Amino acid sequence: MSLTADFEAVASVSDLPEGTLLAAQRANGEEVCLYNHAGRIGAVSNECTHAEFAMADGTLRRDGTIECAWHGARFACATGRVCRGPAQDALPVFEVRIEDGRVFVGPQVQPR
Repeated sequence: MSLTADFEAVASVSDLPEGTLLAAQRANGEEVCLYNHAGRIGAVSNECTHAEFAMADGTLRRDGTIECAWHGARFACATGRVCRGPAQDALPVFEVRIEDGRVFVGPQVQPR
């Protein structure tokens, strides 16, 4: 698989054991929250849409949601959809590719 210029390496797969969250910074300074849920690695914004708290400091739940540690808002990992308030706005989700043991983050996925 050949990666386009839109993707950049932000972490190693070994840095992200199953069931964990990890903050990573893109070249433009934007932070993403990487997650490994049931062997699927993905990326969402590292900033809670409710009160701008770091999502990587939260909890990855067995049901595939990330819970913000500050006020308990929950978001679906795969879609960013709000599953529990107080947040009202979805969490931005980013394209992710895995190549040669590295996690590459690409553009933000456009909501449908």
